[in-house]
Amino acid sequence: MSCWALVPVKARTAGKQRLVHALSEEARTRLISRMLEQVLAAIAQAPEIAGVAVVTPERAGLAAPLRVLTDDGAGLNEALQAALPQLEADGVRRVAIIFADLPLLSVADVTALVQGGGAAGIALAPDHSGNGTNGMCLTLPTAFRFQFGAGSLARHSAEAMRLGSAAALVRRDGLAFDIDEPEDVEKLRSRRDPRYDFLV
Repeated sequence: MSCWALVPVKARTAGKQRLVHALSEEARTRLISRMLEQVLAAIAQAPEIAGVAVVTPERAGLAAPLRVLTDDGAGLNEALQAALPQLEADGVRRVAIIFADLPLLSVADVTALVQGGGAAGIALAPDHSGNGTNGMCLTLPTAFRFQFGAGSLARHSAEAMRLGSAAALVRRDGLAFDIDEPEDVEKLRSRRDPRYDFLV
């Protein structure tokens, strides 16, 4: 079954505003770019993924062979909802939504998410707090309604139940560890990962 990855990408000037006092503008921009590179590299190497699309208001700096879908600014949930029928029209039968701020994402993480979705129909990847959702895998077509935001994991689990499916929870460090707050940057620094040595 054809599975594509769908990655939401904010405009560079809008990304990670909560880090403006923790990092210089240069370091913040570099972190955003490096995380996106890491996420796209892990996705590209996952054998389960047949193609990659990004939904973004900003096309500049995105290299082929990505498919770029336009985010018209109505909001994340609306942009993702609008992307699904476009992918479905191209024959995509499963989609793995993975966020661009997962600095430690690995190929194995992507594989686990896709396999979880294949087994249960819907898979959800909780964030490190257990409240948010950093990724999901869905079978298309679907009536699933995205509800990303604070407390989204419970809402997404309830949405899966509404559709008659108990979502599989895929708990992996690479999917759970995202960068939103200054303390997340400190945790990433403490790992001394050479990919992010510019944060030291």
